[in-house]
Amino acid sequence: MKVRRWTGSAWKSAMALALVLLGVTGCTSDNRQADSGETEITVLLDWYPNAVHTFLYAAQELGYYEEAGLKVNLQTPADTNDALKLVATGKADLALSYQMQVALSRSEGIPIVSVGAVVRHPLNQLLVLDSNEIQSPKDLVGKKIGYPSIPLDEAIVNTMVESDGGDPSKLTYTDVGWDLIPAMTTKKVDAIIGGYVNHEKLLLEKEGENITAFDPSKFGVPDYYELVLTASEEGIQSNGDAIKNFIEASAKGQAYTASHPEEALQLLLNKQSEDFPLDAEVEKQSLAILLPLMDAGDQPFASQTEQSWKSVIDWLTEQGQLKNEVKAAEAFRNL
Repeated sequence: MKVRRWTGSAWKSAMALALVLLGVTGCTSDNRQADSGETEITVLLDWYPNAVHTFLYAAQELGYYEEAGLKVNLQTPADTNDALKLVATGKADLALSYQMQVALSRSEGIPIVSVGAVVRHPLNQLLVLDSNEIQSPKDLVGKKIGYPSIPLDEAIVNTMVESDGGDPSKLTYTDVGWDLIPAMTTKKVDAIIGGYVNHEKLLLEKEGENITAFDPSKFGVPDYYELVLTASEEGIQSNGDAIKNFIEASAKGQAYTASHPEEALQLLLNKQSEDFPLDAEVEKQSLAILLPLMDAGDQPFASQTEQSWKSVIDWLTEQGQLKNEVKAAEAFRNL
């Protein structure tokens, strides 16, 4: 799980968008019709538009949402916590978030439900500076691990190290906030958790660093869905057909992206914000990493399994992360 936060002008721009969003989406999309007669849906992204959102922009630009009778507004909130709260309170219809964050939110009584698995495997991986001294997670004992002060990130690394035969009580964590990349390039830390293999790893490599990534799912952490599409329980009841239509149209966008990655990515790049400019080459590499991790195989795009949710909830419970019981069958829906 990665809860993205902002600094400086980027934070101000994102917050301005969130405030605008609060002003224009004061109700759910139940019975809300655009002037064209389409059902209007507001979708909150998990971060600024980047390669992982290509399928959304492809579906929008190629007319798949329009064909489904939808007018889709893609918005950027200040951070993921804002997105879930906006959806839970009916200020937005859907939000991209994280499987573990959904479980944590439900344990706090927030009526959020996952309606689709977008990225089916972990992106938040343990990134280490290539060194003969660090061949696997257990070798981090005695090294410095940078993290953004998120207890769940600590739990992930502790599990990885213990699974690898190391002693997690001997690990040293350094809170670097979201300055994950500078912490590595200045050698302030030997490793980071909270960075994505399709983003921070690529940016570090572009700066000349040799980076090794350790996948949490190979070291005791459940193979969780990194990115999921969420709705509120009330929203599913009142607007389930529109949400289902959105997912089906998005699946067409993903199919186009998988078969035409360069053309689909260009549709995203054409829509990038001046406040959050993209590096086209990095995004191209990112999409190449993402596509296999988004592939549901012989199952429909965005499909979910109860076993995945049970494994994640059981692990979170073992780690003491959940305030109250969460039932796997109630945390997701396959519409």
